[in-house]
Amino acid sequence: MYPRLDDDFDLRARADLSLAYEAGDAPPTLFRHTPWFSRRWVQACGVLLLLASVVMGGVLAVRPPELVRGAIEHEYYERTLRGSFMDAPTLLAQLGLDKNKPVPGYPQLMRPCDIDGKLAYHLTTFFEKGGIVTVFAFEQPVSLKEDEGWWNDVYWQVVTARDGRPLILVAEKKKALGVANRVFSQPPA
Repeated sequence: MYPRLDDDFDLRARADLSLAYEAGDAPPTLFRHTPWFSRRWVQACGVLLLLASVVMGGVLAVRPPELVRGAIEHEYYERTLRGSFMDAPTLLAQLGLDKNKPVPGYPQLMRPCDIDGKLAYHLTTFFEKGGIVTVFAFEQPVSLKEDEGWWNDVYWQVVTARDGRPLILVAEKKKALGVANRVFSQPPA
């Protein structure tokens, strides 16, 4: 392309503009004013804050109640313990089962424990068609609604025992929770 030649109007306009302002910096009124929220770093911070709040909201939405989290932590530290530190009829009564029957499954650990300042009865048992399940029953009345989820690499479930009290079930396999749910929460036949 050929360079465009300036006509007389362009030459006069350039001459007038060159005399309009002093040589040096242009006046600030000629610069474009950008609002603070249109800067890239502010927008990036806003996106990161939104993403962090969505992630945090998601985590808090699936987080179990405090008593369930305490039971999961307690089960983690006592996972390798074995033995019977209490008599079976007392434990069965706390679980809402008949005192004269055997403990369900193959019991691994039976003991009273303290979870968040509440006396709990801890039963870890093995079900042949499910796996190992830990069941917590509380002596004092606790307010837990039936719920279930996955937290800290274990599955948990709150069920209502046959006597109406809530039980917390904790297992590494979801199938084990299903078997334990049928054993501990089904109405007596």
